[in-house]
Amino acid sequence: MHTFKHRSSWFTVASVLLLGLFLLRNGSSEAAGGPPQPGSAVGARHSAADPLPPAPDALPHSPPRRIAIPSVRLDAPLTEVGLDGDGRIDAPPLEKSNLAGWYKGAAGPGERGTSVIVGHVDNKAGPAVFYSLGALERGSRIEILRGDGRTAVFAVYGIETYAKKNFPAARVYQDTREPELRLITCGGGFTKKTGYDGNVVAFARLVDVR
Repeated sequence: MHTFKHRSSWFTVASVLLLGLFLLRNGSSEAAGGPPQPGSAVGARHSAADPLPPAPDALPHSPPRRIAIPSVRLDAPLTEVGLDGDGRIDAPPLEKSNLAGWYKGAAGPGERGTSVIVGHVDNKAGPAVFYSLGALERGSRIEILRGDGRTAVFAVYGIETYAKKNFPAARVYQDTREPELRLITCGGGFTKKTGYDGNVVAFARLVDVR
């Protein structure tokens, strides 16, 4: 399983070696009705006009232990994930519905750069950890409990759905000067034969440390 030595520049290395193949693997939904989809008005555009608090200073590296999103009643443990044999970000075990995965080749949440957390939208038993990701709104808070005991609080500034075949890896995984976070799950259209045809991506930046 491949990892990158320099977390702050991991996308530069990854884009050269893997040509943007970082896609969360297909889900295998059997959930009725389907997960919520992002509203078209919540585009992933961060600007000075966003009504978010100023970003605090970046934190030193520390692996995350837990993720909570109060607005959608999400509270789940985190495990470390790497890359699968196809060069895609791996996912937590499908049967563990309430478990999300932090990609250990990128920044730790609260560290300068882009941190990435992935999770399944559902499985054969029903909704999974990131089922409600598409319901997030601009300003929604994401709380990440770190291994050093501090909680890094992020605010969502955009959420979008991208087709897997046209996934904008450079935009999603680009290195950032401030601590940012990406939450990724499957989304878009679904068929039993091919699974989901897209990925839902939430974009957030650090706004508080507790």
